[in-house]
Amino acid sequence: MEKGKNNWVFCDGYLPPHGNDPEFEGHEALMITNLNDKTANIELTFIFEDREPEKDIKVTLDGMRTTCIRLDKPLGDKGFMLGESVQYTVWVQSDVPVCACFGRLDVRQTNMSYYSVEGYSF
Repeated sequence: MEKGKNNWVFCDGYLPPHGNDPEFEGHEALMITNLNDKTANIELTFIFEDREPEKDIKVTLDGMRTTCIRLDKPLGDKGFMLGESVQYTVWVQSDVPVCACFGRLDVRQTNMSYYSVEGYSF
C-alpha cells in the first residue's frame, strides 16, 4: 500500500505579517510526514505571479518522522526567504511518497484565524 504521494501542490500561499504580539506570530507552515522507513529527499519549488520560480530548495526527512517547516524562516539548504505578503504556490516533490498539508496563522485582526488545507497530490 502506498503511504502518501510524491508530489504536492499548495496554491494559496500568502505569508501574513508577524503582528505585534510575540506570543502569536503570524506565519505559514508546511507540514510533511514520512510514513516510510526510507529517508525522503524533498525538493521545494516556489512559483510566483510576477517573477521566476525559486527552485531546488532541499529538505530531508527521515523515515517515520514528521516536520513542520515554517515558511517565515530561512528555508532548506539555501536559506531562501519568502518575504511577507507575497502571493505564491509551493510545489513539494519527494523521492518517496509523503503526506503534506499547509497551514496559516493570520493575526492581522483581533479574531485571529488559523487554517490548514490539503493540497493537490499526484
